[in-house]
Amino acid sequence: MASSGKKSFVSGCFDLLHSGHVEFLQRAAQYGELTVALGSDQTVFSLKGRPPINSEEERRFMLANVACVQRAVISRGSGYLDFEPELREVRPDFFIVNEDGNTPAKRRLCEALGIEYVVLRRDPHPGLATRSTTALRTVQQMPYRIDLAGGWLDQPFVSRLHPGSVITLSLEPTTEFNERSGMATSTRRTAIRLWGNKMPVDRYEKVAWMLFCCDNPPGKTEISGAQDSIGLVFPGLARSEYAGSYWPTQIEHRMDEETLQFVEQHLCLMPLGPREGGYAVLENRALTAAGAAALAEAAAECWAALQRHDLAGFGRAVRSSFEAQIALFPNMQTPAVRQVIDEYSPQALGWKISGAGGGGYIIFVVEEPLPDSMRIVARRQLE
Repeated sequence: MASSGKKSFVSGCFDLLHSGHVEFLQRAAQYGELTVALGSDQTVFSLKGRPPINSEEERRFMLANVACVQRAVISRGSGYLDFEPELREVRPDFFIVNEDGNTPAKRRLCEALGIEYVVLRRDPHPGLATRSTTALRTVQQMPYRIDLAGGWLDQPFVSRLHPGSVITLSLEPTTEFNERSGMATSTRRTAIRLWGNKMPVDRYEKVAWMLFCCDNPPGKTEISGAQDSIGLVFPGLARSEYAGSYWPTQIEHRMDEETLQFVEQHLCLMPLGPREGGYAVLENRALTAAGAAALAEAAAECWAALQRHDLAGFGRAVRSSFEAQIALFPNMQTPAVRQVIDEYSPQALGWKISGAGGGGYIIFVVEEPLPDSMRIVARRQLE
């Protein structure tokens, strides 16, 4: 533990305490006397869509008895900045986060309070395997997905204006992505309710169709696009063609190792935090046939660039797809989202918001990973 008279501060859930947590805490304690602010059971449920395995008091007890932790408290606030009351009380010299806990809102809060903001890499202790709460929870074998280009064309009210494709990438659950973040978390929860810890082994399109139907029962007013179920079920990359219907006319699938490594090496995610309540992406929409055509053209260019392993073309196509999306749905790009894009775009070749925007993650196409960003792992196969 540091003895410099400085104070450090971390926040988080810390459910299913493991070696990765302890390594992070030990590194944070090197900056100063360490306070840990734990998310309450209610906050964890609201942010992650499920209760923690261990109660807030049990988690506080375990953290308080880690040697490098000076003090462990349960955060009195709520939401993504639930630790703010404790942070203002402690007034630490350093606020420490890891890569997947890094968000602009946390950074801005620290700047306002004069606290140094430090982002640590999620490296395991030397000689130990990488550990995460996600990997320890059996339900987390279910994948996530991101859409790389063409998102919204899986909705008939867009593809009726012009047909086109949506390109999705299935992700290994290397972290627990935020709810309401555009990573198909709600469809993923449906899959978990249906099949438990992993999907059934069957034809990909059959399983995706089953998931889509269960995720959109009769009477549902807002239909989840088929890109969610397809992106979760089909490993690797999938290109789904839409022409005015909810289910695609064709699904093209790529899972060769060279292409997946190309995508992994040149994508990174910058966390924004979950979308706020009341966010309404469909308000102020400006749907036109020309706009839908631009979105379809960008998706086609993206797929071609991926097959050529053309990094510059991939970046341009992702950026063009995002520009076409926000022309159709201006609410996707909030001022906070634009601020983060402006900060990192000089170092990137392309960018887009995850899902319907308003929060979640900004996906950057890069030559080299951006500082403090999250890396992704493409899912190779369905076991």
